[in-house]
Amino acid sequence: MKQSNFIDKSTKPDYRNWVPASLLRNFIGGTIITFILFIIFAGTDLVLSGTPRIICGIILGIAVLILLFFSMMLSFMYRTFDYKGKRKLAKVIIDGTADYVKIPDGGVGLDVGCGSGALTIACAKRNPKATMVGCDIWSGSYKGEFSKKICEDNAKAEGVSNVRFEEGNAVNLPFEDECFDVVTSNYVYHNIMGHNKQELLLETFRVLKKGGVFVIHDLTNKSRYGDMDKFIERLKKDGYEDVQLIDTTKGLFMGHKEALLLGLYGSTLIIGKK
Repeated sequence: MKQSNFIDKSTKPDYRNWVPASLLRNFIGGTIITFILFIIFAGTDLVLSGTPRIICGIILGIAVLILLFFSMMLSFMYRTFDYKGKRKLAKVIIDGTADYVKIPDGGVGLDVGCGSGALTIACAKRNPKATMVGCDIWSGSYKGEFSKKICEDNAKAEGVSNVRFEEGNAVNLPFEDECFDVVTSNYVYHNIMGHNKQELLLETFRVLKKGGVFVIHDLTNKSRYGDMDKFIERLKKDGYEDVQLIDTTKGLFMGHKEALLLGLYGSTLIIGKK
């Protein structure tokens, strides 16, 4: 597939936000409703009085503060990740990860858990003589935010045609062994509960050709991924080459303090060659 030179200027890509807008609205709405209840039950004696009023005031007051805190944090995160904001951190991370993806001419790359297609499309733009495939289950907490249609609409808006999108689960990818020249992913595996993260990586590597390259960005904290140093040694013993863990919170994509504030501590690029 060749990359189209036509860009649909009538529409703009919408890569959505990593903080679902519905989640932010729910917290803000909950804060407002709880505050109104606080005024009704604790601010006046029209409903309650005496000790019950005090107890209710304390409970609702604490609830308002908690909800307000999370609303402010989610709002801050939303603005930080927003493609239309000043920081554009999501774009910084996507572009930074895509810069590591080099696909040979005529080759095919895979983006696991493509979401809105941002990384798939970014890789396709950097490798116009190759094809990128984005796969996702498009369900769970992000079902209302991401879909196959959104991915396809974004590719069209970007004027990129050397992409295609398919339904596929990272736990059991619907592809044959060793059929991709590159595999990549961004902040996906840590969200898959109940599954060993190292095993998820091996499932992704299963579809990677011998000599192919992997570029995986995720939160690789030991509590999520286990001992990654031992995992890297295991890969090297199995013949993998140039395997590296690159901490992206040391200025590559973001600073350490920003990562902590945004809950992105442990962000790491896992790169290497099969």
